[in-house]
Amino acid sequence: MIWNSSGMDDDKSWWFCLRHHEVEQGPGCPGKDRLGPYPSRDAAEHALETVQRRNEEWEAQDRWPGETDDG
Repeated sequence: MIWNSSGMDDDKSWWFCLRHHEVEQGPGCPGKDRLGPYPSRDAAEHALETVQRRNEEWEAQDRWPGETDDG
């Protein structure tokens, strides 16, 4: 049993593999190819939706003074 920095047990955590577009539990594809860990299979299955929602929320936030759309 391995504990990562989030305190979740990697053998029981759920991940979404960006390479295979599949949910994985425990050790699987390299971390560079995965999103997570997630506490449940359902949360991992919705990983891409969660990323999209968070990106939209982030982009909708107020910008710093003087910041433009091009950087």
